[in-house]
Amino acid sequence: MRLIGGDRLSTYLNDHLAGATAGVDLARRIARDNEGNAYGAEVAEIAGEIAADRAALEAVMERLGVRRDHLRMLAGWGMEKARRVLPVPWLLDRHALGRLEEVEALILGVTGKLSLWVSLGETRGGDPRLDGIDVTELADRARSQLERLGELRTRAAADTFGVTRSG
Repeated sequence: MRLIGGDRLSTYLNDHLAGATAGVDLARRIARDNEGNAYGAEVAEIAGEIAADRAALEAVMERLGVRRDHLRMLAGWGMEKARRVLPVPWLLDRHALGRLEEVEALILGVTGKLSLWVSLGETRGGDPRLDGIDVTELADRARSQLERLGELRTRAAADTFGVTRSG
């Protein structure tokens, strides 16, 4: 079935590319805003991995003959930029609630990326055009990112709300 602007695979990959673009921007900004602390160092490493994952997605798209949808790219880029200027209270609280919600936003993005790599592996794993692109390795890297971001989320939640003990 053809959709407006392309087929299902094109739409799917372009949606993920738009998300990856926003994710790279968000991760780099978190790293920059937290330069000199443990959040900044860890997210800087993850930002580099997210950029590499975005490049891998671009390679997949090129090999499959999927053209970039510039409107989707603009929307993904614009959403991350617009979020910065919205009058949201936590924007004034960059080092507590803001950090927590930004890390959670990265977790959502990386979860989506993991689904992308798993879905491509299940549906296009034998496609010779993807030879040399290891979607299993990319999925494993997304899992590693989720684990590290989960640890940062836990730390950010404790920083934001204080540590309590149950029981």
